[in-house]
Amino acid sequence: MDDASLRVSDAEREQAVISLRDHLLAGRLTLDEFSDRVEAALGARVRGELARVQEDLPGISRSRRRPTRLTAALCGHVIRRGRLRLGRWICAAAACGDLDFDLRDAAIGHPSTTVMVLAAFSNVDVYVPEGVNVDAGGITIFGHRRDWGPDAGRPDAPTVHVRALGCFATVDVWRVPRDLHGSYSEIFREIESRQRRLPHQNG
Repeated sequence: MDDASLRVSDAEREQAVISLRDHLLAGRLTLDEFSDRVEAALGARVRGELARVQEDLPGISRSRRRPTRLTAALCGHVIRRGRLRLGRWICAAAACGDLDFDLRDAAIGHPSTTVMVLAAFSNVDVYVPEGVNVDAGGITIFGHRRDWGPDAGRPDAPTVHVRALGCFATVDVWRVPRDLHGSYSEIFREIESRQRRLPHQNG
């Protein structure tokens, strides 16, 4: 029997997850890629399956790419997404506009990052992949702050703290499941639909 067909232990799976987190912090994986690979690592039964999760990843080294510090929407609709580099904090601001701030393809340089959301007469939507820890809080005056989707984070996953301050504004945080794709409006409808069904399922 070769090594690839040997069964793996829980300790080996956890070590693979820790290694994936290091690659995430080094900038080689996006938050979405990290979430997908963690799921595969935890489901691996033999060493060959566990090795495939990391086969395209080299040794650990830190990225020197400068983190994004500010994204803003002023009197318009702005979509910010792609391979953003997140540091310890980032500010997402909107005034008389709409901001879609999509972190699913972002890279993160620290185990914890804070997204400061400042909104006035605006709508701000923040998207985080399922499997990443999300801590949402803050206050809106004449508006609302809500978070959507299942809280499916893990202790060894990075944490995104969303802190909102809004006036005549709405701030929504969306935990996007891995199997959910499409336009933002389609994501809204599907997550809202799934969340409405949860009480009936539990009952």
